[in-house]
Amino acid sequence: MSAAGRDVYLKNETVLPTGTFKVRGALHSLKANLATRAIGEVIAASTGNHGAAVAWAAQSLGCTATIFLPEHPNPVKAARIRALGARIVESGPDLSSAIDAAGEYARRTGAFFLDDAADTGVPEGTALIGAEIVAQLPAVTRIYVPMGDTALIRGVASAAKRAKPSVTIVGVAAANAPAYFLSWRDGRVVETPTADTIADGLAVRRPLASNVDAIRNLVDEVHTVSEEEMLAAIQQLHRHDGITVEPAGAATTAAYLKDGGASAVNVLVVTGRNIAPDVAARAGIPAADR
Repeated sequence: MSAAGRDVYLKNETVLPTGTFKVRGALHSLKANLATRAIGEVIAASTGNHGAAVAWAAQSLGCTATIFLPEHPNPVKAARIRALGARIVESGPDLSSAIDAAGEYARRTGAFFLDDAADTGVPEGTALIGAEIVAQLPAVTRIYVPMGDTALIRGVASAAKRAKPSVTIVGVAAANAPAYFLSWRDGRVVETPTADTIADGLAVRRPLASNVDAIRNLVDEVHTVSEEEMLAAIQQLHRHDGITVEPAGAATTAAYLKDGGASAVNVLVVTGRNIAPDVAARAGIPAADR
């Protein structure tokens, strides 16, 4: 990707196991917890990608995994979770409902709940992305990061700013799921009644207060992108960069294309490739490329 007078780089996380950055946090957290105690069963609540990452980490480390998903999940993500040997429980209309069901199950059974939004080990794993960006591109001035449950952006921002304090961190949220954007802007937890977006990886409606405090300190700007802007970015990445991505993975490109980049050296974190078939069709991605 290029733009007049500016350099634009993609940090492509779609090439990792399960097709997203999520394995970084899940593996780091599960390893750290296994070092302190025995874990027979690990559970997660997810719209799909974190669940697949936990299933992959559990398979790698010899644990049983149960993944709580909202009803009618992305079929590509659900199939990946099942292929990794995890059990799926569908519960409620959205991620918040799945989190509640997972929490109740953990309390009842004693299973280890690897909560993407609350577990401290997850951003420690995602911090590697920020460190890698600055190490590989010391001239970076602006990093765009998707902002779902904020584990990614908290890790990236903390590591990037530790290595280069002057770097600008730009969070990107879906306009149809603005809870963390509104919370960042207002300096308090703002819940939304729905998070109705094609970017299931960004579909959060119930922020955590500790995460709001963290992003207020770490994130310099937050932009929102529309459904149409994410679809256009999916097309851009496929046609011009040869990468097939899901809407959350395209959100940073959508934001960059919208604002034109405010500095000379921009990095767009591209987070995942697990696009649902109906969304891929809307974006004009051929079936053979999904």
